[in-house]
Amino acid sequence: MTIVQSVSRRGFMVSAAAAIGGLSLGFRVPFAGEALAAEAVPEVNAWVVIQPDETVVIRIARAEMGQGTLTGLAQLVAEELGCDWSRVTTEYPTPGESAARDRVWGNFSTTGSRGIRESQDYVRKGGAAAREMLVAAAAAEWQVPAADCAVDKGVIRHAASGRSTTFGQVATAAARLQPPAEIRLKDPKDWTIAGRPLPRLDTADKLTGKQVYGADIVRPGMLNAAIKACPVFGGKVKSFDAAAVAGMPGVRQAVQVDDTAVAVVADTWWRAKTALEALPVVWDDGPNTGVSSASIAGTLAAGLDADEAFTGNRAGDARAALAGAAKTITADYAYPYQAHATMEPMNATAVWTPERCEVWCPTQNAEAALTTAAAAADLPLAQCEVHRMHLGGGFGRRGVHDYVRQAVRIARQIPGTPVKLLWSREEDMLHDVYHPTTQCRLTGGLDADGNLTALHMRISGQSILASLRPEGLQNGMDPVVFQGLNPGGAEGTIGYTIANLLVDHAMRNPPIPPGFWRGVNLNQNAFYLECFMDELAHAAGQDPLAFRRRLMANHPKHLAVLEAVAERIGWGTAPPPGVHRGLAQMMGYGSYVAAATEISIADGRVRIHRIVAATDPGHAVNPAQIERQVEGSFVYGLSACLYGECTVKDGRMEQENFDTYTLLRMDEMPAVETIIIPSGGFWGGVGEPTIAVAGPAVLNAIFAATGKRIRSLPLAKNDLRGV
Repeated sequence: MTIVQSVSRRGFMVSAAAAIGGLSLGFRVPFAGEALAAEAVPEVNAWVVIQPDETVVIRIARAEMGQGTLTGLAQLVAEELGCDWSRVTTEYPTPGESAARDRVWGNFSTTGSRGIRESQDYVRKGGAAAREMLVAAAAAEWQVPAADCAVDKGVIRHAASGRSTTFGQVATAAARLQPPAEIRLKDPKDWTIAGRPLPRLDTADKLTGKQVYGADIVRPGMLNAAIKACPVFGGKVKSFDAAAVAGMPGVRQAVQVDDTAVAVVADTWWRAKTALEALPVVWDDGPNTGVSSASIAGTLAAGLDADEAFTGNRAGDARAALAGAAKTITADYAYPYQAHATMEPMNATAVWTPERCEVWCPTQNAEAALTTAAAAADLPLAQCEVHRMHLGGGFGRRGVHDYVRQAVRIARQIPGTPVKLLWSREEDMLHDVYHPTTQCRLTGGLDADGNLTALHMRISGQSILASLRPEGLQNGMDPVVFQGLNPGGAEGTIGYTIANLLVDHAMRNPPIPPGFWRGVNLNQNAFYLECFMDELAHAAGQDPLAFRRRLMANHPKHLAVLEAVAERIGWGTAPPPGVHRGLAQMMGYGSYVAAATEISIADGRVRIHRIVAATDPGHAVNPAQIERQVEGSFVYGLSACLYGECTVKDGRMEQENFDTYTLLRMDEMPAVETIIIPSGGFWGGVGEPTIAVAGPAVLNAIFAATGKRIRSLPLAKNDLRGV
């Protein structure tokens, strides 16, 4: 591997380092030999900055939204750097700076549980290169071989002579050196910073209120905007009477935003919202007023019987094997729309002039936010900038930047004045990009000995890519639909060997915008597959764990996590009186996960007492954070299973706030036990995979308790009284 920097850039680095007495190291991702652009703004172009007081600034390109990526990536850089962890701090580079340097920081996107697993290699190399340059600077001063020097907690030592120095003392000299041509990374077994359950770097600021989120932004002279879009999907603004609110307290003006929304700008957000509620608006509801949950369900149900479908996974001849099976079992399942419901509603602050546009916003992909802002500003990318904030929840929603576009469109109508757009909770719920709705028909064939000989899974429903990223379709097929059901690959390999298998998708796209919702299609696919596996086990007269084991001999990592939760939950032993157990496993986002649970039912109400989770992400960068992620994912997954549903009436969503969109309450949360099995050799995600197995494990336990199969979510709409 070679790292080459341009002379002009290196010249700046040397002079800047000499002026401030610090070291800044920049790298071209993915560390190819091309020089960085000479015109790059040089003062922030590094993974590592070491200040004279020994403070180590680690720059993080990925977003922090409560998942701990900021701390995890800092641990990886610090591990290779060999610095004193107590002196580490972090900061965000901006996408504009990265674009000016030919994307020196690489991918800013923090989606699909990729924050660490897809950047771990080059950020570790950034830390390792910095360490080698610092050591080389010290060795040159002492006139000894660099190989004879050792690093520990930011101190470089030469044992033979007894000399030592610190990173800060050699930073200026190190800045004059060329980066190493080859970089060796530590073996994870030798980690001392990474791999440890270190406290998060952002916790203190959150506890003290110092942490600033997008909704907290205040800029000099700033105005505030409240917005309302046509509540019917596909609707537009026909007219509005701005004069009716012009004299209200604090109101600056009412403006149209694109052709779909109106906004009021005022000195405070509450005054803007109050005026917006009083603003007379006439909507053109468009063609979708007849769309309802019932009509959508009918469209999807027809897809279950369609002759044509996209094939995601095929082995043998499933249809022929089913026709010859000793016994066949068929079941239809359904999964609803769900809202992201982030605690912090969508928001962005923008200031626009004919020469420049700047945006402050929480985003899961700052580069995409910058592109959106530039398009809305009608300015070249180089004349725009996005400043990232910590996210008050993302879950996939903040990878879509409609709120950024709106903020810039509003700011363009008040040039030179910062405007903060904050969506109301109602706007946030009515104009989400929702977890897509699907249905699934599963047909399994058993031979006379109860062996599964064939399985056909027909999924009918929406494609996220068809709506958001049609360029990602493969000859019209959406590969993301098949998460967890694929024949191979990191994004979700099916954990069973079935001689005759067919998994296909009848694409049906109602006019409700779908989006990437934490866990995405792995959620419903685990619900379909793992609940139906229990149905097949029951039809075969076998224990659900034993039935799965017979199909998993060729899937040792899937089986390992399943065995781990079964052992911990006490599978095969008698549970306490009135308590029943269920389990599920899945693979997605590069990781293998399983869950086992204990539940009871009283007066038709489910009580989840305990969930055991196992995850194999390959490497565990921060075990404590993995435990928290698993616990948090179960809050999300159980909320979806028990309550999560958005329903459509007259072309719009019926749920507008938390009084009608219920989330799991604290007194409903079970005890969670997390088993981490990092088998090594690969890098998997953590934030999303375990969401998928929470619901199926609970539903399978409900069947064990009641004999009733739940095939349509949420659980709340199913009556368990008297069973």
